[in-house]
Amino acid sequence: MNDALQSADISIIKRILPHRYPFLMVDRVERIDGNRSAVGIKNVTINEPFFQGHFPNEPVMPGVLILEAMGQTAAVMIAVGNDLVGREAHIYLMSVDKAKFRRKVVPGDVLELHVTTLRGATSRVVKLACEGKVGDETVAEAEITAMISVAPAS
Repeated sequence: MNDALQSADISIIKRILPHRYPFLMVDRVERIDGNRSAVGIKNVTINEPFFQGHFPNEPVMPGVLILEAMGQTAAVMIAVGNDLVGREAHIYLMSVDKAKFRRKVVPGDVLELHVTTLRGATSRVVKLACEGKVGDETVAEAEITAMISVAPAS
């Protein structure tokens, strides 16, 4: 395996994830270190549809969508790290543990989603530590478990 860090732009992300607007929560994934770690980027803008109702006078990115962005970043890392891009593979969220939210994420923030594999990097079930950051400040953290499902080669 190549030791160089990889990245995934939106065209690669869309080949991996089935999500589309308005539910695609990650703009790019950088510093993909195999199936070990990666950093997703979400540019948070006032144009996000969820800001119309959460909350109209004080827009705040919902915590559940921050968790979804963490999961999507993890799925991209897993797909790239296990050479699953372009294959019929799906990565499903199984559980979220130890979720904590430290501060609001608001329009104008660049949300970095740091994911690191805790165990199962080469198995069907992967546990990951996730941290959301804006600048140097941690805004959210969680441990997530995901399952990899790959269709058999034909």
